[in-house]
Amino acid sequence: MSTGENDTIADETVEAPVENSSTNRKQPFPQGFLDTISTGWAERPDTLPAPRAQAAYAERRRAAVSAAFPGKRLVIPAGSLKQRSNDTDYVFRAHSAFAHLTGWGSDAEPDSVLVFEPTHDGHDVTLYFRERADRTTTEFYADATVGEFWIGPRPSLAGVAADLQVATAHLHEFAPVDGELVLEEDESLTRFVSELRLIKDDFEIAEMRRAVEITARGFDDIIRELPAAVAHARGERVVEGVFHRRAREDGNGEGYDTIAASGPHACYLHWTRNDGTVIPGDLILVDAGVEADSLYTADITRTLPVSGTFTEVQRRVYETVREAADAALAAAKVGVRFRDVHAAAMSVIAARTAEWGLLPVTAEEALDAEAGGQHRRYMVHGTSHHLGIDVHDCAQARREMYYDGILTPGMVFTIEPGLYFQIDDLTVPAELRGIGVRIEDDILMTEDGPVNLSADIPRTADEVEAWMARLQR
Repeated sequence: MSTGENDTIADETVEAPVENSSTNRKQPFPQGFLDTISTGWAERPDTLPAPRAQAAYAERRRAAVSAAFPGKRLVIPAGSLKQRSNDTDYVFRAHSAFAHLTGWGSDAEPDSVLVFEPTHDGHDVTLYFRERADRTTTEFYADATVGEFWIGPRPSLAGVAADLQVATAHLHEFAPVDGELVLEEDESLTRFVSELRLIKDDFEIAEMRRAVEITARGFDDIIRELPAAVAHARGERVVEGVFHRRAREDGNGEGYDTIAASGPHACYLHWTRNDGTVIPGDLILVDAGVEADSLYTADITRTLPVSGTFTEVQRRVYETVREAADAALAAAKVGVRFRDVHAAAMSVIAARTAEWGLLPVTAEEALDAEAGGQHRRYMVHGTSHHLGIDVHDCAQARREMYYDGILTPGMVFTIEPGLYFQIDDLTVPAELRGIGVRIEDDILMTEDGPVNLSADIPRTADEVEAWMARLQR
């Protein structure tokens, strides 16, 4: 039964809708129900949970925010449920800054608010959320949005305070005040909490590793089930569904909509309709990442030959993309500008597309920052983005901290070059049209250099063929 659907208590003796109800589906509760619904329940256990691992890290993050905004009242909302259709909602996912500063992940409550109240020596921080309703209230059994009869147990103030190691209060006690800084209404606050995530702490790095490990298992699942995808009229949906099962079984779900793009669909950078066939002889580009319960997500792309073996042309394109990825990884060093990673990849893309006769200019001319760019026709996107609790993390950071920022230990980012030859692109020979390849890995910057967190997922053409052969025996 979906949320909000059939949210009445059926009773053949009751025929009239609830007076003044906004829907004629509602029925009043019989008196016998009202007389007994609040009784006969076991006492709730009063044992408080131990603090979760992230609590101490979240406390340090809050301290950094407090220090940056002395004397200011700060309001960080979790966000609210969003309507999908009529009386059904999308699955709730708290705002990333709220999750980062509270430690609340997939279990966060809608409409919660984290408030920093200024004091003479910093801030008092309180997490406001809707306390679970006592079973003597109508909310318990009649409210399909928050009532525990409908959605299951909800947390108590004391339980959350112990779990997250932060003071809690009921949401009705929260009141806005003049002059406060509200996340996403105040540019300075939004920018600061985004830039705070540029350097990951030990907890975040461990969660990123875990998300990548689960994602790797999801790619194994896809390869095992490729024959089923080939047999189905909408094989791309089969691939998407196989990965979704792994993401839900071992994580919170996907960190973003899976791209399962087979054949010429692989040339569409954000193809998420996933309604196409999967045909032997074609490539299938799968861009997918599992989101852990902490909300940290992986972001991995592998391009697979559906038949298990690359053609000569496919292999040439694939290995060029891998060459670009390897060049970008080699360029990623502490102290290097973030944008130089992209430049390293693009130098390979320009050189190879010029070598193949696809450019009207030389590779050097194409790489000219002002007059060039001809090679970007075949790779219009950037090579890297920061990754973490958002798939495109730290997006509100200043340009000088992001694109022009300096690579620093603790940063986690993608390296994801590609080549995409659209099916109707007359600037390339017919043998290339409809081929799209991307290879994407998740990189942790350390003092000793970059660490490829997804290196265990096969990358070279030979490794991919051996991987597929092993899993499809």
